[in-house]
Amino acid sequence: MNKTILTFFVTLLAISISYPLAAQNYSWKPDKPITIIVPWGAGGATDQVTRVTAGVLEKELGQKVVIVNQPGASGSIGKKNAWNASRDGYTWAAGAPKQLGTYKLLGQFDTWIDDWRLYNTVTNVPLVSVTMKAPYKDMGELLEAMKKGEISVATAGAGSSGHAAIEGIKSAAGIKYKHVTYDGGNPAVIATVSGETVVTTQLASEQAEMVRGKRLRPLAVLASMPLEIEGFGKVPPITDFIKKPLPILSTAFGIFIPSKGTPKEVVETFDAIWTKVIPNSSALKEYALKKGALFSPAHGDEARKRVWPEIQADAWSFQAAGRAKVSPESLGIPKP
Repeated sequence: MNKTILTFFVTLLAISISYPLAAQNYSWKPDKPITIIVPWGAGGATDQVTRVTAGVLEKELGQKVVIVNQPGASGSIGKKNAWNASRDGYTWAAGAPKQLGTYKLLGQFDTWIDDWRLYNTVTNVPLVSVTMKAPYKDMGELLEAMKKGEISVATAGAGSSGHAAIEGIKSAAGIKYKHVTYDGGNPAVIATVSGETVVTTQLASEQAEMVRGKRLRPLAVLASMPLEIEGFGKVPPITDFIKKPLPILSTAFGIFIPSKGTPKEVVETFDAIWTKVIPNSSALKEYALKKGALFSPAHGDEARKRVWPEIQADAWSFQAAGRAKVSPESLGIPKP
């Protein structure tokens, strides 16, 4: 064997050895598959980004990460199952952490944001889109129609990002709508694609493929700046059509685990991954670009700090809509 070939095989051997060692350099070394419960149906924003995140974790930890979809009750069923699982680090929940601050408000789950350790990845914004069968060519036309009569709007249910979005529009523009709920963002989007509903206000990441395929007509993004969707172009901001202030309607996504009872070495390991690996993940960066999302990794106190304005905005939006079972103030949520 000549020197060049020998060097090649030595390099391959070094690589093959280094990967398993890299996966074991953390405080925690899982010896069985890790489960992440996605509390929504397959194909929605939570499901999409969690599967990308799972791929990164598998490489780092050298262990399989299994995604389990458990939709129902605006995501609270799956999160309850993660909460009630053994506190050994092997069962996580995924989703929008802001909901952990509004479940009590809506009477869906007796939990609070500080009961969980947060690991965020991306931030999504809602998009107002209509079925291609609808006559509305821009957001101004849709708003005028919604002031005159109820138009069906598909969302992933009470407390979902889509629900908060349409409630924000209702409050600022004085519209009416018929709320049609589904077990996840993807089913809500598909319902609008098929013409079962006229509008969906789910997240841009859940709609991007249908927008690119010209199966949905996007009218406005709930932000103050245009949103560029790869393969489509720019969608105008809602502020071009509604001049009154709207609540913060962005939604951070990530995974989380109960903060009490989870082994210290599990927290240390995931903190290290979110410090060194996730911010440099090309897979998550590419996902964000393709889906029209913001790449916004954060964990622990920083993640909580970023999510708090979202909790405030949603809590007071639900209060104004008459959906709150208790007042936001009673939960320590001041009006933004």
